[in-house]
Amino acid sequence: MNQLQKSVQHKLIRLPKVVELTGRSKTRIYDDIKNNTFPKQIKTGPRSVAWLENEINNWIEEKQEQRFIN
Repeated sequence: MNQLQKSVQHKLIRLPKVVELTGRSKTRIYDDIKNNTFPKQIKTGPRSVAWLENEINNWIEEKQEQRFIN
């Protein structure tokens, strides 16, 4: 894996970007985290969190695949 791939794999994104990528509301995202159906956030400071971009992208891909199964 080259340096660019490692960089993208570990890129942290904030909640507004997660909302934009998924089309879900903040409330729905946090509800799904509680239900273990959405990637958990990472605490980045005393009052801030972020998500791993690749985990969000994987979640989106899983949802895309499920539409063909169901």
